[in-house]
Amino acid sequence: MFFKSLASLATAAALALPAAAQTVHVDQGKSWTPALRDQFYTQDQGARIMPLAWMRALSSADGQPFLRDSLIRYGYLPMPGRAEADIPVGFTTNGSGAGMAIGMTCAACHTRQIEVSGTAYRLDGGPAIVDFQSFLKDLDEAVLAVLDSEDSFTAFAEKVLGGSQDSVETARLKSNLEVWSRRFHTLIERSLPDPAWGPARLDAVSMIFNRLAGLDIGPEENDFMIPDNIAVADAPVRYPFLWNATRQDFTQWPGFAANGNELLGLSRNLGEVYGVFADFRPLEQPGAVFNRDFISHNSANWEGLWQLERWIGELGAPQWPWQLNHSLAAQGKEVFNLATDKGGCVECHGKRKGEFRSLFRSTWATPVLDVGTDTRECHILTRTVQTGVLEGTSVPLAGGVMKAEEPAISVLGLSVIGAIVQHGVSLLKDEHIAGLSSALPDDSHSLPDLSDFEDLRKAFPQRDDARIQKGAAAESCKYESRVLDGIWAAAPYLHNGSVPTLADLLKPAAERPASFTPGPNYDIGTVGMAADQTMFSHVIETTGCDQLDSGNSRCGHEFGTSLSAADKKALLEYLKSI
Repeated sequence: MFFKSLASLATAAALALPAAAQTVHVDQGKSWTPALRDQFYTQDQGARIMPLAWMRALSSADGQPFLRDSLIRYGYLPMPGRAEADIPVGFTTNGSGAGMAIGMTCAACHTRQIEVSGTAYRLDGGPAIVDFQSFLKDLDEAVLAVLDSEDSFTAFAEKVLGGSQDSVETARLKSNLEVWSRRFHTLIERSLPDPAWGPARLDAVSMIFNRLAGLDIGPEENDFMIPDNIAVADAPVRYPFLWNATRQDFTQWPGFAANGNELLGLSRNLGEVYGVFADFRPLEQPGAVFNRDFISHNSANWEGLWQLERWIGELGAPQWPWQLNHSLAAQGKEVFNLATDKGGCVECHGKRKGEFRSLFRSTWATPVLDVGTDTRECHILTRTVQTGVLEGTSVPLAGGVMKAEEPAISVLGLSVIGAIVQHGVSLLKDEHIAGLSSALPDDSHSLPDLSDFEDLRKAFPQRDDARIQKGAAAESCKYESRVLDGIWAAAPYLHNGSVPTLADLLKPAAERPASFTPGPNYDIGTVGMAADQTMFSHVIETTGCDQLDSGNSRCGHEFGTSLSAADKKALLEYLKSI
């Protein structure tokens, strides 16, 4: 397989506390070493938000440097000992000199820190408790403020260019900043919802669609934008945990992406990189593979993506770091293994062998089910966009060509799969893969044998999939049911993060909290976010079953709600133990 060949090519402080000794790294298995953790935190995957010098020169609304606290105020985590002391966990750099950019990697959204009795506990691969919407909004406003007056821009330019600036450099900087701001502000103004997602949640799929279809495939004379392709991202979900990401049959909350081998992992991760500001600009190239060039203007770090996926495969579920009642947990295991109609969990969340997709790692079956939860995330899949520069493009592995309007997820699939295939072919042609390059035709415009890429057919829904047909809103809305190892560390619950604790999830929807404040303070009794939070003031207002498409409905998944109080207590103790 292509991806195996690609491989051959090649401690942190508490949330608002300065002392690194106050952070406890929870046991996540012998394979998850401190060295591997640091690599996970800092490995670049090709995202480029903006030049690092720009972000360092920006100021917040209060006049303080934008990076003054390593972005702790948004929930991101500092990394003492890092050469770039102002850059938090999961933010990375690439390039050099004036071209060095700051970006994000998966650790930014998938590293969790919780606090219990004044001690911070670090959970690598856990869903981050970060306020991404406020970060985006404040970054947009910081750049707008620079461009608001000549004095503000002059001060900014002095920080970026230093004493060597001249009129040509200054004019070029201003022009580049104006273009960046025009594009970014268009994205932010049209995307960010009210009410906001709040900490620990975001509408990731919509933001990936908006970023790609809104900013990357339009005409050059409009800075490559198609603003009408950008929609309000108002279907928030909680960040998933990563410790079983490589072992699920399906990923993404609606379960639309097949998973379980290197190619499928690459497709999942490349789509994520597009969403967090990789440079990507497909170009017309008639006669080339798929009639477009997907890799010449693509900043994805292919080796970095492969390494990150490999490391995630070594990441174990966090072990409960506090005292357990093992006798009670044993009783809870019996409850867990009851039939679903008796309040048990094993039928949906037990470990069963999944589809065989890799020689090196088997998968777990991932049921994709309608359990009566919020439907708004499903409706995103029916969204269509103008295809811009991709109109007329051959669709890899599926046949046909892109029409003027297509499902947004088809545009994403084309952009991901086309880039993977073209990158793999370029490696073959450059003889990076020993003994295989002779299998390719000499004519660079010929379509290669795509048999090595066959699995990518399952990476995204096919164009005839009922889930993505415009106007064909499914009668049922289905989401993946994951293996629950480490579930104690993943609050808030349900796919949309509408329930703060596992104890609340075992209550009927009508009795679950109508509102709560998300944050890092953890309640080990109710297993989830504590009622009292100090880091964030944002309140998540949830809706009932009468507003199932609000994006914030706490409805559904009423399994176990009729258990006795004793059985619920035992079940919670068991869920702590796995």
